[in-house]
Amino acid sequence: MQVRVLFFGVLKDLAGKASDSISLPENATLGDVLSHYEEVIPHLKGTAASLAMSVNQQYAGPATRLRSGDEVALLPPVSGGLDRKNVAGGRSEHAAIVREAIATASILQGIKRPEDGAAAVFEGIVRNHTRGRRTLYLDYEAYEEMALKQMEGLAARALAEYKIRDVDIVHRLGRLEIGETSVLIVVASAHRAAAFDACRWLIDTLKRTVPIWKKEHFEDGAVWADGEPFPDEIPSTQGTHSEGRASK
Repeated sequence: MQVRVLFFGVLKDLAGKASDSISLPENATLGDVLSHYEEVIPHLKGTAASLAMSVNQQYAGPATRLRSGDEVALLPPVSGGLDRKNVAGGRSEHAAIVREAIATASILQGIKRPEDGAAAVFEGIVRNHTRGRRTLYLDYEAYEEMALKQMEGLAARALAEYKIRDVDIVHRLGRLEIGETSVLIVVASAHRAAAFDACRWLIDTLKRTVPIWKKEHFEDGAVWADGEPFPDEIPSTQGTHSEGRASK
């Protein structure tokens, strides 16, 4: 059977391409895919323990069985002005992925309602330094379809678990200059405590779980930013990928 494999962030650099197609035996697993690329991509074994994987835009563990035509993604740790009715780029009910500048004031104005007593706003901004090195600009990329689903899922969880009325999550992709906004979260509620709590939870969880990566460009080179480890609820490849191999 044939499956399509996608690479992102530093894995795309290691593979020398963004996607691949491989033939696998029937009943093959994600663990078989990982084992294949550990053999053909130099240095992948050094990073495999920190990876997550997905099948058809859903996180999955190494034992997951595959079917012909599946879309598999190898995912390194994620790095850590919106018209709600008309957005360029991907958009769902509460989340958007865009390539133009994020207009915070417009989004904030669009979400507020007379019954709200608070609107909490978080902006992630491109700073001019990282670990003592001068940053020139950043490049963001994403597994867009999966990222949008994950962002919408976070919004749904926040609405269910916190006493808030509405939320907007917007992330920008492409080249961002110093001082530009990379991610915006706006939460509206009757009371400030719920808005603050939900906003903090949303950005902290987004930075650990949504498949978006950034490449930092410095005066002396460029590197993919180190991401935080995936949380426990996301299946890991560490120490388990060989257990999921199918019998051949």
